[in-house]
Amino acid sequence: MKKRAIYSIIAITIVLGVYGYEHFLVEKETTEVINEGKTTKSDTNEYFLPTSTTGQIVHHEGYSLSYSEPHEQAEWVAYELKKSHLSNSNFKRPYFEIDDAVKTGAAHWRNYKKSGYDRGHLCPAGDKRYSQSAHDETFLTSNISPQEHEFNAGIWNTLEQKVRYWARKYNGVFVVTGGVLKGRMKTIGDEKVAVPKQFYKVLIDNNTGKTKMIGFLMPHNNSKKPLYEFVVPVDKIETLTGIDFFPELDDAIENKLEASSDYKGWSF
Repeated sequence: MKKRAIYSIIAITIVLGVYGYEHFLVEKETTEVINEGKTTKSDTNEYFLPTSTTGQIVHHEGYSLSYSEPHEQAEWVAYELKKSHLSNSNFKRPYFEIDDAVKTGAAHWRNYKKSGYDRGHLCPAGDKRYSQSAHDETFLTSNISPQEHEFNAGIWNTLEQKVRYWARKYNGVFVVTGGVLKGRMKTIGDEKVAVPKQFYKVLIDNNTGKTKMIGFLMPHNNSKKPLYEFVVPVDKIETLTGIDFFPELDDAIENKLEASSDYKGWSF
């Protein structure tokens, strides 16, 4: 009996040791992903990444994000949409998955179930059809925000299509997208995912010899208005969100571009 007891204790110790080591490796890997926020990415132009008001930047293959734990979503998602990224590939739509790289814990997709809101992509799957893995990672819950269906499938979708048009026309653009996570907002699910009242999209083009910038601010409801009526100075979006979008730009250029709501140079 004593031998059996000793063997049992040894076996339990080994199992716990293996489990503990595996858990350590998982935690270590997750931490490394999180801490890559200061490491230049090889597949995007990190020079244009915004500041994070949350201190939690996560890099994935095709996009980066700054996660806001109080709102259970990204305050911004940023990525470069190159002309070469545009593809007609039609990958199978995967299930939504929790983003394990978010150290504070990304929201569960079940928060959206029967909420009446779409799981609205911030980085659209349609912008990442150049590879299966890049496409599938857009279905991480850190990349979604509650959106009314008519808005998601309507004016917001129209803007996403226009961004692809510009990426093709100008040989690539850098895109920053998010909801305005300020003020009192409705929430959904057990984790109280915030429902933004406004969504924004900021673009910068530095590929055509002259840097140009444009910002869009949209109320969270569908609209039949033309897109140019939603153009606002990027300064306005910065004031609303507290985010500095392009801090690495020369100050004189940044200030001039961010203060303007002139959309000349962007073909509508």
